Amino acid sequence: MTRLTDSIDDNYSLFIEEIRFNGELWGIESEDGWVVVDSQEFENTDVIPFWSDKEDAAVHCVEEWADYQISKIEVEDFVQEWLPELDADGVLVGANWNAELEGVEVESLQLAEALAGADID
Repeated sequence: MTRLTDSIDDNYSLFIEEIRFNGELWGIESEDGWVVVDSQEFENTDVIPFWSDKEDAAVHCVEEWADYQISKIEVEDFVQEWLPELDADGVLVGANWNAELEGVEVESLQLAEALAGADID
């Protein structure tokens, strides 16, 4: 059971709040790499979804992702290594997508600012 709702803004705020507090976030990966999906907002743009809670990520390990596993990422590594690389590659971050894979798609530098305490709007 997921705690995420139909409010993508609330889910994004929860993402920022929880990974700041817990110092970790979760992604879905397999032997072939991390889950990457096409952006719903931008043509020819990839998005990697991440969640602030392990159980919310696990909801997605079904059907085509049934062979994938949930992997923890320390927020320090995420900010220092992941976000600059995602920015360089033009890949967006999907933050706390709900069970229907609906949610915010955010640029990595915007997310880094939000995690640093800047306004998340």
